[in-house]
Amino acid sequence: MTRPRPHTAQPTERRAALTAFLGQLGLNPGQRNLAPVDEALTHTSAGLTRNHEQLEFLGDAVLRLAAAEFLQHEHPALTVGQASNLRAQLVSDRWLAELAERCSLDAVLLIGPMAAGDRAGLATVRAECCEALIGALYTCWGGTEGGLAAVHAWLDAHWRREVAEMLADPHRHNWKSALQELTQGNGWGLPSYRTEEVSAAHADPRRFRCAVTVAGSLKGEGWGRSRRDAEQAAAEQALNALGPTPGRAS
Repeated sequence: MTRPRPHTAQPTERRAALTAFLGQLGLNPGQRNLAPVDEALTHTSAGLTRNHEQLEFLGDAVLRLAAAEFLQHEHPALTVGQASNLRAQLVSDRWLAELAERCSLDAVLLIGPMAAGDRAGLATVRAECCEALIGALYTCWGGTEGGLAAVHAWLDAHWRREVAEMLADPHRHNWKSALQELTQGNGWGLPSYRTEEVSAAHADPRRFRCAVTVAGSLKGEGWGRSRRDAEQAAAEQALNALGPTPGRAS
């Protein structure tokens, strides 16, 4: 994984790097002014006057609109409730951070040295700058028509894969809810979680350990950077032990 680097590149070098990066996303900037893209990929921790914050605000609105358009076009039969639930996943910080890593955003991300060394905080930085990049594309490619087209050109393929996986497993990333649905549906009562902190390291992926019991019997164990992550991992293991849940592919 490429480490984000300090803001040292000269303008010509920077434009070449940004142009190559956008090409990997399937976009050809031509002679467009890439200052908004540079701004979006400059985190506040770099200590520069122009940074990602304003474009992140714009990107949040553009992202939600583009996701709604995508679902309306690709899955018109969904109810409003179903579409809302799917959109929430498609615009989540978790998904944005994963997208940023998948697209090698770190290679062009300008970030301060302290933030670059904070492994636990890098996911948040990636999500913020990824959202800002969406706002930058909207700006560079001309607003409502051209800007949204550029966003769709980048994101639609990723969204297709994500939606297909979510429709195959509606409980993905919310295994606690799925486990509760299963246990109550079978008359086993509520699952019981016991979580303990086993490491003081902030970024340790095994900082917390969780055990979940169903009807008094241990059904799953999980580890995570947070209590929530550990509980979700334990619930997922319990689901696998107990069998398929309603609406979940077996």
